[in-house]
Amino acid sequence: MKPHFGEILSSSPPSLRSRPGNLRGNLLSALWFLFIAACFVGSLSHCQVASAQTQTTVPSPNARSFEARGHEFITPETQKAIDRGLVFLANRQHDEGWYFANSYKRNVAVTSLAGMAFLSAGHVPDRGPYGKKVDKSVEYILSCVSPSGFIKRDDSPEHGPMYGHGFATLFLAEVYGMSPKPEIRESLKSATQLIINSQNKEGGWRYKPDGRDADVSVTVCQMMALRAARNCGIAVPKTTVDNCVEYVRKCQNADGGFRYRLGDRPMSEFPRSAAGVVVLYNAGVTDGRDLERGLGYLLRFPPRQDLIPTNNHYFYGHYYAVQAMWHAGEENWRQWYPAIRDELLARQGPDGGWTDLQINDVYGTSMACLILQMPNNLLPIFQR
Repeated sequence: MKPHFGEILSSSPPSLRSRPGNLRGNLLSALWFLFIAACFVGSLSHCQVASAQTQTTVPSPNARSFEARGHEFITPETQKAIDRGLVFLANRQHDEGWYFANSYKRNVAVTSLAGMAFLSAGHVPDRGPYGKKVDKSVEYILSCVSPSGFIKRDDSPEHGPMYGHGFATLFLAEVYGMSPKPEIRESLKSATQLIINSQNKEGGWRYKPDGRDADVSVTVCQMMALRAARNCGIAVPKTTVDNCVEYVRKCQNADGGFRYRLGDRPMSEFPRSAAGVVVLYNAGVTDGRDLERGLGYLLRFPPRQDLIPTNNHYFYGHYYAVQAMWHAGEENWRQWYPAIRDELLARQGPDGGWTDLQINDVYGTSMACLILQMPNNLLPIFQR
């Protein structure tokens, strides 16, 4: 039996595109909701969701009902927080499409995550209140694609260029089919091929696309991009996915968490462990001992401010943890999401943003908006 949130908390201090969630808020009218629904349905002509290991199956009635009811978790207070967060992001975008984000300005990862935050609210390129913002982000990312397919901006500081490349590739895959720009597909293909070509012999990736080393965190970022690209019909070899899954499995520790790299001492941490669980789900692993142990580890750290410090990759960890609980099923989701939702609402700043001490507030706000909007179920990469 899979562990669930309630058991842990009581003892310690998707698939084909589904219909969009309820787009509420003052900015979106009922007519706009119908228009966005048509846009997402129309994008099916471009994107096909396919598992890297298994054939697509029709969800059970209970699964469909669970996904359809997701919007019920977005309370009026939550929608208000999301709206304020999107205003915060919109006000910090440069005319070129990148974001004013302290030392990380012009960063492709930050730009891509902000773009995805708008997409998660139903805003598509050139359509809707923030459509222009999305389109500018797309234009900026396309301008950063090199002839080799590497998505990088040399004059922007970053923790590791493959992080930026992975998130930018993911963003292009999510916006593909929503924009008429023909260059998106070619850029997505070349970016995907660069990931495939740079996988190291262990099955993972690290900071540079040279195939010399690997760690769990960067590996998960590339795997998410590959899955999103495959959803859009871009060819991804099965061996690439299989080798990635094998690498992640080998990094799992006895306590269910994940170490940073093969060969490191077996020390687990919540952020990368959440990422490790999500990559298994996205690779088509839906059950088994690895997932049970991984979920068991995550459930030792329910959303509570005294358990996960804000300077320990807080937003990164919960970005993946909320996806893990969405995949894990309704019982865990019904207890995990309200907890992280309420915690994020309490942490929102007066200006509508969320503070991240390690990267910047644009990054923190983008991640918070993505977490809060998971129940919208609009982005294919998050669907069960």
